[in-house]
Amino acid sequence: MTRPSPQTQGLLRFLDATRYLAEFKKGLVAHFANPKRVLTVCFPVEMDDGSVRSFLGYRVLHNNVLGPGKGGLRFHPELTLEEVSSMAALMTWKCALIGVPFGGAKGGVVCDTKQLSDGELRRITRRFISELGDNIGPHTDIPAPDMYTDEKIMALVYDTYDTMHPGRNNRPVVTGKPIDHGGSLGRRDATGAGVVFATEQFLRLQGSDVSKDLGGQRIVVQGFGKVGLAAAQLFVSRGAKVIGVSDSQGGIMNPDGIDLEAAESYKQSTGSLSGMPGTSNLKNEDLLLLECDILVPAATASQIHASNAEKLACRLVVEAANDPVTPEADIILQERGIPVLPDILANAGGVCVSYFEWVQNIQNQRWSEQEVTRRLRQRMQQAVVAVLQRHQQMLEKHPHDPHAGMLRTAALTMAIENVTCATLERGIWP
Repeated sequence: MTRPSPQTQGLLRFLDATRYLAEFKKGLVAHFANPKRVLTVCFPVEMDDGSVRSFLGYRVLHNNVLGPGKGGLRFHPELTLEEVSSMAALMTWKCALIGVPFGGAKGGVVCDTKQLSDGELRRITRRFISELGDNIGPHTDIPAPDMYTDEKIMALVYDTYDTMHPGRNNRPVVTGKPIDHGGSLGRRDATGAGVVFATEQFLRLQGSDVSKDLGGQRIVVQGFGKVGLAAAQLFVSRGAKVIGVSDSQGGIMNPDGIDLEAAESYKQSTGSLSGMPGTSNLKNEDLLLLECDILVPAATASQIHASNAEKLACRLVVEAANDPVTPEADIILQERGIPVLPDILANAGGVCVSYFEWVQNIQNQRWSEQEVTRRLRQRMQQAVVAVLQRHQQMLEKHPHDPHAGMLRTAALTMAIENVTCATLERGIWP
């Protein structure tokens, strides 16, 4: 069965959420379906063998009503402008919901990092940033790490921009930097930590039969990258038991709990989790169907869909990835009484701590990791409380509407409303 792309799904969800908004100026909300600025660049890079290759890059600014654009740089061979535009919009709603003064942006280069040397990656990054020019800046548009980019790439972004703009404090131009160059303590694990803080707060406040704390909870995490691993480790530190994890090669499970440190070491030495001693192998699609309390999809989009949502054996889904649950699956899970903590809420910890890094850079300060964690926990808890309050209001107003009963709809309507109200307060110029 052919499923709509994540980009189409994002637009459909946006349009659906607008049905529950208060009446605004005609055409204003619909305006946010489109990005504010789209930049496409093509540039040559000299490769290690002396040849020249052309690379395509994008930077999309979806909205800047609440503040400068904020969003990652993704290096991926299948990157498309449609995908970048969709992710930029998602960042707008994420920032508006979590309460950080940024708009949404996203960008990247079409390339396969696995086929490139360090020198080639360095030249690609520097040339891309130079092509973007003043379309990025500490108060204009602020990149961050994303898929197949890391703090080393962000250091190159900073250095390139700083070389082009001498005599200024340019550290706030990019977040996710190495600590030595103004990176924030706690940034690397921030998205995973935010997932756990949001889950904890949800369990604390909701009234279903799911246990109200993480102690003893059985967790399944699809995806063993930075976000999935960080979330899994923090879940375990809270007394939960991670019984299943997976990477792109497949999954492993152990009903008594997986030793995450051993799993990380095994993957580093073999390149895969499959075959780890003391665990059973299973396919990625079967991992999602394991009986558990909390399922955390932390891999790619559209992993939970109409064909498998009826078979899920969890009691709560927490979206650590972007768009892992399709709109059709949302309805099925809602009808089954399985709540979904949506991506714009659950995985907002990364952009939240990126904001903290930006603030520290502007003030030329460095906060302790304990201070960063405290502030992150507080932001995530406040956002969960606000979403649950809106969710209850929507249930009372639309008791028989499955879309209105979703936490995703509550979160998205709040975010869109925040941006729309800010736009009206600023006024339509000229």
